[in-house]
Amino acid sequence: MMGVETSLKEAMTSIEGALGAALVDYTSGMALGTLGGGKDLDLTVAAAGNTDVIRAKVRTMEMLDIKDGIEDILITLGSQYHLIRLLNGRGSNGLFLYIVLDKGRANLAMARHQLKRIEAELEV
Repeated sequence: MMGVETSLKEAMTSIEGALGAALVDYTSGMALGTLGGGKDLDLTVAAAGNTDVIRAKVRTMEMLDIKDGIEDILITLGSQYHLIRLLNGRGSNGLFLYIVLDKGRANLAMARHQLKRIEAELEV
C-alpha cells in the first residue's frame, strides 16, 4: 500500500508526460497533496475548480437517474489532457486523483491504466 506522497510520486514517474498530480477531497475542494505543476499550472486552484466539475456531473447523473458510478473524467485541451479519477476504495469516498499530462508525450490509455493501478494501491 502507498500513502498520498508516494502515490503522487508514482504517478509523476510512471505516467509518461505527467506535468502535475494531486489528490483532492471533492467535498471540500481541498488538495490533500500535490506534486509538480508550476507557475503556469497551480494545482491548488485546479483542484478546487475540478471539484465543481465533479459536483456538476454527479448532479446531472442524479437528474438523469443514472445509477452508474464515474470512473474518470477527461478534459482535453490543445496541448494537455486533464484526467480526473474518482476513488472508490475503502476510506476514499469523496476523493479523486487528478493528473495533468502533456498531450504530445502522453499515452492516454496507459495513463488511465496507471491511475487505476495507483488507486488500488493508495491508502488514505
